Amino acid sequence: MKIGIIGAGSIGLLFAAYLSKAFSVTLYTKTSEQAEIINQNGLYLQDGGDLQSRVRIQALPFSNWTGLEELTIIAVKQYQIHSIIHQITSLEFIPHNLLFLQNGMSHLKLLKNIPATNIFVGSVEHGASKINTYTVSHNGKGAINVALFKGSNETIKEFGELCAAIDFPITLKEDFYNMLINKLIANAVINPLTAILQIKNGELITNTFYFAAVKKLFLEISFILNLEEPIKRFRDVLRICKKTGHNQSSMLKDLEAGRRTEIDAILGFLIEEAQEQRKTATNIESYYYLIKGKEKDRRRVN
Repeated sequence: MKIGIIGAGSIGLLFAAYLSKAFSVTLYTKTSEQAEIINQNGLYLQDGGDLQSRVRIQALPFSNWTGLEELTIIAVKQYQIHSIIHQITSLEFIPHNLLFLQNGMSHLKLLKNIPATNIFVGSVEHGASKINTYTVSHNGKGAINVALFKGSNETIKEFGELCAAIDFPITLKEDFYNMLINKLIANAVINPLTAILQIKNGELITNTFYFAAVKKLFLEISFILNLEEPIKRFRDVLRICKKTGHNQSSMLKDLEAGRRTEIDAILGFLIEEAQEQRKTATNIESYYYLIKGKEKDRRRVN
């Protein structure tokens, strides 16, 4: 099976490194320079920063993507989706299978009108850090959940079976909305708090004062999303905090690097939900504005 991966960030590199063990992988990068560096050096995978392996994959600039692969995985940031969709609609034929791996849920509105036979959405709980253009560190194993958004499940089932054989399992979920809501809740609690406090994920539960802020934020999220079984959902957030305790959140990394964050797709989505239901979202709005302020300052400095 031929696999295309669009995006050479931490998740794109992680998927390319693992999937190359069982598939013919082409990694599509933002620039020709990035592709050339990966083609020259290969792709290095670090296991927790220590053990290192090297694989050879083909890398091409995204402008060269034609959608011919049997499955294309879109592993870019939420705010980069618009350019991807423009490329999809410009193709000469309809691509067969697209898998979108974005944080937040704002992109769901954009996927409805994409011309593709089958569309899947997924959530990734693996910890990964991009060390340089061709090196990724796998900081912690987690779940990869995938659900059908439109079309048929057949290709993704075959893909999942092959992934299980290379110790990179994919779990198929029945309901894409509930699957993404679970990830959204974790992102909405962990990302903004760790980014504002500049701490690792685990400190949210080991520091009693930070933990109080976690509980207060979760309660507001639960109220806006009308969550069933909120205690179970809260335990899921704590489980992720513990499992990724030594990791920095993606939002904190983005701020430190002077990059744009995905706060609009995460807390921005929740603010829109609150407005539609005429509910107040005091904590969520405050954290949203704080992150936007930090984002503006860091991007100006960098």
